[in-house]
Amino acid sequence: MTATLPNVAYIVASFLFIMSLKGLSQPSTSRRGNMLGTIGMILAIVVTTAKLWAPELGKGLVLPTISTTGLLGGAIAVGCVIGAILAARVAMTQMPELVAMLHSFVGLAAVLVGIVSKMHADSSGVHEGVAHELEVVIGVFVGAITLTGSIVAFLKLRGSIGGRPLLLPGRHLLNLALFAGIAVLGAFEVATLAAGGTGAVSTGLWCLLGVTVLSCILGVHLVAAIGGGDMPVVVSMLNSYSGWAAAAAGFMLSNDLLIITGALVGSSGAILSYIMCVAMNRSIANVIFGGFGAEIQAPGTAIAAGSGGIAHETNVQDVSQLLTSARHVVIVPGYGMAVAQAQHAVREISDALAARGVSVRYAIHPVAGRLPGHMNVLLAEAGVSYEIVKEMDEVNDEFPETDVVMVIGANDIVNPAALDDPASPIYGMPVLQVWKAKRVVMLKRSLAAGYAGIDNPLCYRDNTLMLFGDAKQSVTKLLAAIQA
Repeated sequence: MTATLPNVAYIVASFLFIMSLKGLSQPSTSRRGNMLGTIGMILAIVVTTAKLWAPELGKGLVLPTISTTGLLGGAIAVGCVIGAILAARVAMTQMPELVAMLHSFVGLAAVLVGIVSKMHADSSGVHEGVAHELEVVIGVFVGAITLTGSIVAFLKLRGSIGGRPLLLPGRHLLNLALFAGIAVLGAFEVATLAAGGTGAVSTGLWCLLGVTVLSCILGVHLVAAIGGGDMPVVVSMLNSYSGWAAAAAGFMLSNDLLIITGALVGSSGAILSYIMCVAMNRSIANVIFGGFGAEIQAPGTAIAAGSGGIAHETNVQDVSQLLTSARHVVIVPGYGMAVAQAQHAVREISDALAARGVSVRYAIHPVAGRLPGHMNVLLAEAGVSYEIVKEMDEVNDEFPETDVVMVIGANDIVNPAALDDPASPIYGMPVLQVWKAKRVVMLKRSLAAGYAGIDNPLCYRDNTLMLFGDAKQSVTKLLAAIQA
């Protein structure tokens, strides 16, 4: 009975986490999945906290010191308050950067657990063997990369630093040198422990700190070398890294639930990253090491064949007439719609058109926005029916029969250069082929390049009309014109 209760609770929590991932795989069951994950996390925190108060459940209560109790209670209270404030205040457009920052916390936790574990072993003189030391080195390595890489991703998503990739000369050799240094220091840390002796232990701690520093530098350089167009995949990969960091922390702490949870997050993040890379016709290695988006073009430099480089501007009234007289309309949302918080007005437009007998659907690109599934969440928040939300593979063949495609704040995911221009940084990436429709209406603030830093020839095609302005203001005026 002594260890049965916590183990049973951990098994239940693990089952809840698995069911949570299953629920999150479908929009219709995502709320239930989120709730199951929340219950599992609460159970995990309660059981882990209880083990401090009663490390041998069933054999009497063993109270920790007041200072330990205060630190634990204070940490939980502060974390709950910060989490509640963030959940209440962070807008959906800020969710990608919040996720990136949360990943950094997991990495930081793994680093701190590894270093404290090493310091505790040094001070007590009790070491758990070479296998444990390897766990510590690997945990610190993965955690440090996750920590600094996630911070750089956060700054890029927030706009504090540009989306342009940092392409240093010989960057691949630099990565290799950093990794080699980490491997040497890690091996030396394990070897000094095996040799034994007080001096060896002290040297081992310095080696571990060296692993931490080099891993932090490697994390910064890896993500800084990735351009804006690949940030959704980067966020997904960092999610995978954070899972493996949590699993490593579980090994260091001998916590089975942390190992299971970390493995679930790590493997699911890796699978999602692979799926997204397939959707972009890219390899994971290319995304991580390739330096996507090396060439930044000035707005208006890319010219579509036969267009003469002239953008055809339109107005709300003309777009309203196009939409109301169409039979089939496809709406393509992008990050610009999210920033403008225009999803509710867009849903009202689709409802108004449907009431007039127009067939309206939404087309979602796998990497639209800054986070996997970002557009799907926004549309679900606005109350758009799942039945009319179509993925890229479902809708691409239907564009030739579409009367009007309305692109709202999207740029890179509808760029024909991905298919037409071998010199383009996004060449080979599958995109929504909206230019095959009879008419395309693009809602953008200007002709500026998209987040990937490249211009879009679609803006200059003969069948494209440009409606400039803030997305929310434009769709609000458009809704009023349709209703009138």
